[in-house]
Amino acid sequence: MFLQSIANGIIAGSIYAIVALGFTVIYRTVRFFHFAHGVVYAAGAYLTYSLISSLPSVTGWMIGVMVGVGCASFIGLLIDRFVYFPLRRQKSSDLVFLISSFGVFILLQNLIQLLYGAQVLTLRTGAVVEGHRFLGAIITTNQIMIIVVAALLALALWYVIRWTKIGKAMRAVSDDSIGASAVGIYPEKIIAIAFALGSALAGVAGILISLETNLMPTMGFNAILKGVIASIVGGIGSLPGAAVGGLFVGLAENVGVWFLPAQWKDVISFAILIIFLLLRPSGILGEKTEKNRM
Repeated sequence: MFLQSIANGIIAGSIYAIVALGFTVIYRTVRFFHFAHGVVYAAGAYLTYSLISSLPSVTGWMIGVMVGVGCASFIGLLIDRFVYFPLRRQKSSDLVFLISSFGVFILLQNLIQLLYGAQVLTLRTGAVVEGHRFLGAIITTNQIMIIVVAALLALALWYVIRWTKIGKAMRAVSDDSIGASAVGIYPEKIIAIAFALGSALAGVAGILISLETNLMPTMGFNAILKGVIASIVGGIGSLPGAAVGGLFVGLAENVGVWFLPAQWKDVISFAILIIFLLLRPSGILGEKTEKNRM
């Protein structure tokens, strides 16, 4: 059972890692907490559900997933263009951005509930199949897919940010948007790419978790909280840190409930957050700023 807890932690951590990666891609570009990232996560899952319900076949699944991820990316882009872009032009404070993000989250979450109702939905179809045994733990095919997809996405994102022209432009805007403009990089274009890419990752995470659990209009709230905790624990703004932080939080939660009641799972996450903020605010892989060193 202890090995099963570790396996469950890796699976949960993989989802947290994908959410944290998407959140970090956006955060490192615009430098504010995009809380509405959580509702994009939920929207991707619900849109995929709509398409799969209409096209119940293997082809329908493929189309549903691709369109769901694409729509999640588009929703994130729309949020930036119609909410954050005007605020950037007005040079609004970070608090205004955060409050606006909360407002978008609540608006879209209620819109999802209005369209789909408050009932629990599921993407799972067909008979329940027994999982695979691995070192005493049982892991289903869907869970293996979650782990593999999370690993591939983390590697692909690292390659894009580290080695491609777009990735270098994103790093330049993250470091100094004015300096990036001086060398011919248009920051608003890079910000749009960051929102599209980060929101697509949120959509993928929402679809994957919906294969394991059920769909609820409020599912994005817990996802963004865990994603933010994972980002801070791993090192805010660090992509490798987001992946490591997601796995760390997932493992800590599931191993922790081996010793504590299951309802303490969220308490464990927030306890970890508080400990890191007090003892290592830069996170596991984050770099200490001059202010932190002082």
